[in-house]
Amino acid sequence: MTALDRQANLLGALALVITDQTAEAVAAAAGQSVSAAAALSAMYHFLDRPTLGRLHLVLGLTPSGAVRLVDRLADAGLVTRGTGEDGRSRSVALTEAGSQAAERIGAARAALLGGALAGLSAAERQALHSLLSRIMTTVVQGKERGAWTCRLCDISACGRASGLCPAANAAAARYAGRGSAINRPRR
Repeated sequence: MTALDRQANLLGALALVITDQTAEAVAAAAGQSVSAAAALSAMYHFLDRPTLGRLHLVLGLTPSGAVRLVDRLADAGLVTRGTGEDGRSRSVALTEAGSQAAERIGAARAALLGGALAGLSAAERQALHSLLSRIMTTVVQGKERGAWTCRLCDISACGRASGLCPAANAAAARYAGRGSAINRPRR
């Protein structure tokens, strides 16, 4: 086994454990599924009254899966439905309870990820940031489809508004001229 094989294996194992722990933490904070937590988080941070069509793309769900998810969120009092921009589509908006759930989701995610980095010095965290930014750029440039990378992100933490987010920058470069990928930050 080469060093690259060991590094790739370690990265895969780390990605899996962080994914599993994040899924558990955000679902518990939302009192809902991981997809519901991602929907609430995305709507809180960057999707302002998305249509069902936009929501299914962000979450990587089928259109009918997005409808069922919104039904569950509406039944739980976390979202409301409204008309879309063209009158034929439907939009979704967070309720106050939905915003509070999204804040809990973000806090749970931040606590989990902060804890994972707790053993690193400031210099090590800066080096890790540089490496992760490069890896994220490579991954986003090669991503073909599926759920959006930033669906659980706190986009103020990544510096998106200042042009510092490697995922947003890679996506912007890849999709230049194809229209805005996401709405502006909500907060």
